[in-house]
Amino acid sequence: MAGKSSMGRRANPEAGFARGAIVLVSLNSPREKFWGMVLELASPGVSLRGIDLNSFEDFSRQVKAGEEVTPNAVFFPMHRVERIELDARNGEIPSLQSRFALKTGREYGEILREADAEPGA
Repeated sequence: MAGKSSMGRRANPEAGFARGAIVLVSLNSPREKFWGMVLELASPGVSLRGIDLNSFEDFSRQVKAGEEVTPNAVFFPMHRVERIELDARNGEIPSLQSRFALKTGREYGEILREADAEPGA
């Protein structure tokens, strides 16, 4: 049955993109990729807390060195969003979260939740 899971319930394609999910967002105009935690996903756009993917190596080094870094809270209007994908292992290719943990000894989600819990964040 199309649209139904094996349990007979209707599948929800947005379930994997709930608040707190770690995702990679591909954007256009300008072209960029943003890696972060979903704060909200709605028809106007997506709100995330995270970093520009081009900053991955620098951000990892800063975290490993114990520097105070705070991932940004950002909003992207839906007309800029090309796609959103869950940050997950793909065969032998590790997730960005796994690579980050290996480089820094810290969990990316933990850093994002800490930043989200800060007053005024």
